[in-house]
Amino acid sequence: MEDKKRSKSSRGRKKAALYENLQLLRDVANSSTSSMSKTSIIVDASKYIEELKEKVERLNQEIGTSQISSVQNPLPMQVTVETLDKGFLINVYSEKNCSGLLVSILQAFEELGLDVHDARVSCSDSFQLEAIGGENIEGQVEGNIDAQMVKQAILQAINNWSETNDQK
Repeated sequence: MEDKKRSKSSRGRKKAALYENLQLLRDVANSSTSSMSKTSIIVDASKYIEELKEKVERLNQEIGTSQISSVQNPLPMQVTVETLDKGFLINVYSEKNCSGLLVSILQAFEELGLDVHDARVSCSDSFQLEAIGGENIEGQVEGNIDAQMVKQAILQAINNWSETNDQK
């Protein structure tokens, strides 16, 4: 008789643990199913796992892309562009002296239609540029320029400069 009680008690604990685990799985998988049907919870969890796999794949692709771009630009450059009321604050820094890089960056500004309003440049042991640039008043630029466009133009100028110097 006592063995039957233990057996029922053991089954009850296992059933409660299973119910609790299914509840946890439903919560983790953000299941919209209100029923506690094992099948519906498992189906929702499977869908959630697939979504997570896709996210991981996308993130891995993004990481791969950013690693490729850092391989294309072997110089350790730091480029930041902040939006100001009327223009951008642009900072470019490299631990190495980069002879001719300033000209490439200024050409990129010109192509974007940016005027340099104020700038500080150091090219002795390292390369450091801090500039405030704004859209050309004459309105040569069509559309608005944003900080991301300026940063991309500077990075492209750095890549072009780097390729030119590698060929020398």
